[in-house]
Amino acid sequence: MTAALEVTDLHAWYGESHILHGLSFKVEPGQVVTLLGRNGAGRTSTLRAIMGLTGSRKGSVKVHGQECIALPTHRIAHLGLGYCPEERGIFASLSTEENLRLPPPLKSGRGKPMSEAEIYAMFPNLAERRASPGTRLSGGEQQMLAVARILRTGADILLLDEISEGLAPVIVQALARMITALKSQGFTIVMVEQNFRFAAPLADHFYVIEHGQVVEQFAAAELPAKKALLDELLSV
Repeated sequence: MTAALEVTDLHAWYGESHILHGLSFKVEPGQVVTLLGRNGAGRTSTLRAIMGLTGSRKGSVKVHGQECIALPTHRIAHLGLGYCPEERGIFASLSTEENLRLPPPLKSGRGKPMSEAEIYAMFPNLAERRASPGTRLSGGEQQMLAVARILRTGADILLLDEISEGLAPVIVQALARMITALKSQGFTIVMVEQNFRFAAPLADHFYVIEHGQVVEQFAAAELPAKKALLDELLSV
């Protein structure tokens, strides 16, 4: 089976700053993978480099077996990748419904764009707030909208950066249910998460990043045996 996403010996720079140093990992179709690490380890930069949002980069990034290291960001997106940044990128002057309708569907994506009805069934809060401007949404509702907007494009690989950060526990639980539902529908998900309690029950595989490199990896079944090592690597 061809990997949904395969990153090999990835190097990336912001200007003259060398931020990723030969990073490699692989995500199988339908898997949820979590990238762990301390702040500044290179986790967000990994997602940005995959999408072509860093300065220069070299190595290999394959999406469904297609090499995209030399492609611009918009063409990478059209391979089926959807990126949800930590800052969410909600347009404050647009309503929830207008934000949701803004991104066009991918012409060449493998996934099927979710209809508005499907989106509102998955995110009832957004249905209730469809006429509200982006600035009037709570942090949790903005996060739901940011993910929902990607699902409208038909992307089948989701790159999610710290989606639980700063949110109330009840909203975090709702996001966990969302990820479980998306996984059951066949979506492939790569998460950067500082909230290990949120990520632990959701992920199939974990990669620990330090100084722009993968220093440890393990499957979910190995998690209990890796606890002491994680405490050391993550200082949790």
